[in-house]
Amino acid sequence: MFVLNEFSNNESIENGTVKIADDVVAIIAGIAATEVEGVAGMSGGITGGITEMLGMKNLSKGVKVEVGDEEAAIDLYIIVEYGSNISELGKKVQENVKNTLETMTGLNIIEVNVNILGVNFPKEPKIEAEARVK
Repeated sequence: MFVLNEFSNNESIENGTVKIADDVVAIIAGIAATEVEGVAGMSGGITGGITEMLGMKNLSKGVKVEVGDEEAAIDLYIIVEYGSNISELGKKVQENVKNTLETMTGLNIIEVNVNILGVNFPKEPKIEAEARVK
């Protein structure tokens, strides 16, 4: 957990301190990444796939965070839609995640590393073969 910027310099606070769990930062980053058009989803590796098969939704899947008192670094593992400009998409994801986290948490985001782990191809409808004999 970490303490927000306003409270981090050992300031005396009447009502206490505000702490945000690392998982909350990861969830916000994951949601912000999937908001960008062209991102098919997050890749959580083998354990994430097992979680999905069991029907549990893990909102921080595909996100690793390092959080300090005032700064954070984010690593994202994403799947992109086929046909997307991957370079441009990566930059948009970085911008959206950085802006969203800085706005919501007050942390200074020093890195957003985007790792493309796969491409999602559109599913083609199955066309039944015509019978050879009528």
